[in-house]
Amino acid sequence: MNFVEAIGCSWKNNKSLLCVGLDPDFNRIPAHIRGTDEPIFEFNRAVIDATADIVCAYKPQIAYYAPWRAEQQLEKTIEYIHMNYPGIPVILDAKRGDIGSTAEMYAREAFERYRADAVTVNPYMGGDTLEPFLSYREKGVIILCRTSNPGARDIQDLEVCGEKIYMIIAAKAAREWNREGNVALVVGATYPDELMEVRSIVGDMPLLVPGIGAQGGDVEKAVLNGKDSKGAGMIINSSRGIIYAGKGKGFADAARKAAAELRDEINKYR
Repeated sequence: MNFVEAIGCSWKNNKSLLCVGLDPDFNRIPAHIRGTDEPIFEFNRAVIDATADIVCAYKPQIAYYAPWRAEQQLEKTIEYIHMNYPGIPVILDAKRGDIGSTAEMYAREAFERYRADAVTVNPYMGGDTLEPFLSYREKGVIILCRTSNPGARDIQDLEVCGEKIYMIIAAKAAREWNREGNVALVVGATYPDELMEVRSIVGDMPLLVPGIGAQGGDVEKAVLNGKDSKGAGMIINSSRGIIYAGKGKGFADAARKAAAELRDEINKYR
């Protein structure tokens, strides 16, 4: 079963399009966990155990681990999900992209060291830099297309021969790069019109949709514009709005409550 098949099963089994971003800021981890030997892992584990039945995926962002020399805790987090909740895919948010030989090392890092089920990649340097990732046929390759940040328009909205760059990326992903059926795209909820345009280009390809929650994306518009022909097709990510929904010893219960509310709101519009 490859990543696209696995995420399809997860959508169905948990009746959820919600992805929880595991972005632990050490300074925001509750004090009773911060003093343990592996505070980042312990924080993640509590959030995972509290939400595993109401999500379709988890997405750790590697930048929240490297500054604390916590890569081993990231490895342990992914292993914990695989061992205890094997039906839930893990997306490593790393946004890698470089020349072929370097990209090969990045692919090995994501898929062999961390054993992620999918990784985010940057297509700016062209299709050959994606090949090392695409060669892992069972793994997901999630390509940046129309990102959720305000400055996305600076580059992604530029036109080439009458087409905006993000639309060109979407078309290439659907027609050239998805030979193994393991490609998805990043399209931000903060740009619902563009989300609808991308969906019209790529058909039922999965879309990783950041921007809900702290970034202000509208749930109704995102789902109505981004869902596929089966009412699924989206991996809607929320990080800070869930993992920091509460403080102190009740943080995991608060995370579950926030996750359940967002999952249910998403499902209203499917």
